[in-house]
Amino acid sequence: MTDVAPQNPEIELPPVDGVTAPWWDATRERVLLIQLCQGCGHFQHYPRALCTGCGGTDLGWEQVAQYGVIDSFSVVHRGLPGFESPYVVARVRLPLPNRVHLLTNIVDTDHDALRCDQIVQLRWKPLSDGRALPVFTVEGETA
Repeated sequence: MTDVAPQNPEIELPPVDGVTAPWWDATRERVLLIQLCQGCGHFQHYPRALCTGCGGTDLGWEQVAQYGVIDSFSVVHRGLPGFESPYVVARVRLPLPNRVHLLTNIVDTDHDALRCDQIVQLRWKPLSDGRALPVFTVEGETA
């Protein structure tokens, strides 16, 4: 799994807690995990203490495919501190039941060529503490 350019050190690092720690730990190994309820089989992202399907607390983790499909996106032309504009914020649908989506960035892609339903491949954007953020790049096909 290839990394993209390192994250800007000016960006505040996301916090880690007891619920999100397994997810963040997996990012250090460049593994994408999604929470799975052992009771009802519901997948969910972002990590939570309770299942959004049944309210259960028996939650585990499932490693998922390293690709998805662009469901929606926006090209941001006004930069935030630590982000060089323009950049793409996208909702990527993973190949899982329950229509699990990640809010992420599309990188190393011509912004004018982006379309919904394009297949995207997982990449990682390193953070200064060894963790990484999942980002995606276009594969060129549509789903």
